[in-house]
Amino acid sequence: MRTFGVEEELLLVDSTSWRVVPRVSSLMNHYGQQLPQTAQNLPSDPPSPEFTGPRLATEFQQEQIEVISRPHSSVGDLAADIRTGRALADSCAGEVGARTAALATAPLPAVPHPAPDARVGTMTVRYGLTAREQLTCGCHVHVSVDSDEEGIAVLDRVRIWLPVLAALASNSPFSQGADTGYASFRGQAWSRWPSTGPLEIFGSAAAYHRTIEQILATGVVLDKAMLYFDARLSNNYPTVEIRVSDVCLDADDTVLIAALARALVETAARDWRSGKDPEPVPVAILRLAAWQASRWGTEADLLHPVTGVPCKASDVIGLLLEHVSDALADYGDEARVRHLYGQLLQRGTGARQQRDGLERTGSLEGVVAEAVRLTHSQNLDIIHSGTGRKETS
Repeated sequence: MRTFGVEEELLLVDSTSWRVVPRVSSLMNHYGQQLPQTAQNLPSDPPSPEFTGPRLATEFQQEQIEVISRPHSSVGDLAADIRTGRALADSCAGEVGARTAALATAPLPAVPHPAPDARVGTMTVRYGLTAREQLTCGCHVHVSVDSDEEGIAVLDRVRIWLPVLAALASNSPFSQGADTGYASFRGQAWSRWPSTGPLEIFGSAAAYHRTIEQILATGVVLDKAMLYFDARLSNNYPTVEIRVSDVCLDADDTVLIAALARALVETAARDWRSGKDPEPVPVAILRLAAWQASRWGTEADLLHPVTGVPCKASDVIGLLLEHVSDALADYGDEARVRHLYGQLLQRGTGARQQRDGLERTGSLEGVVAEAVRLTHSQNLDIIHSGTGRKETS
């Protein structure tokens, strides 16, 4: 069974004004006091034995905190880790008069403060306003692969499905005090970086690594950590890292995205082993599919993953569920995924919940306050499920 884990970026908001606040350094001081003396706390390090649960790490801006789960085999264990990690971050934030909110952009006006880090400083100078304004929170799913060769085979085959994940996770309609008109404005803001977006089909690990070398040789990106593709081979773990999703307002949606991502990886690997070629969809069409998902989320047509023609969002999501159904069934995740998707359909994505919150409360402050509550709600009813593997007689 493939292991998988999640990295969630959360906003730090003042517990009175509900505006983002640059308190990550103080938060991390409180967090450090809870750690074993031998524990490392660098996001680039594999989890050390001292970490028996999720861990916290700093991000690009001081108004953010990252929560990193451990790798898990079962959906239930990952769900519990996500809840525990969010609670840990919020507890440490509470020590410095803040709360954590799973919002992919800041609804209220904000001026971010870059982390006091040499690399961040270099990026701020080199990339100007793009870096200074960067305040978005994503959800990255890591899924284990056996080798770089398998990993590239997976990247070649999951690329057409990633806009669907982005639509399901859309959670950034407001930014800088305004309704952007997008379900995921984070997707638009993130695309300003020079190395974002979908990749072409590589066919081999050697071709992928040659492309990486060519990109780095241009000097446009600072290093490998700045390869912000929609999906990539992880720089630090033996995983494929899927990076298209907004951080999800409801942790249930995070679990849904993670389970679908693992099923996509498993399905792609099986297709590769069986000799099935990837669908040759041009990058230009994938960019349009990503834009459509960013604009509307699940509330208008999405582009068909193979033909590129507009189709009902529910039909395209249905195609995704059908595509990964065997992998979901084999992992024992099919009922859970359909349950979680049914919940999402009933209440809407994070973007819909935020807009509904504005209608109820009449203010963006009310939206953020409600988002804090939803970030830490305990609605998930599958946390204590078993291993997740299908029972056989």
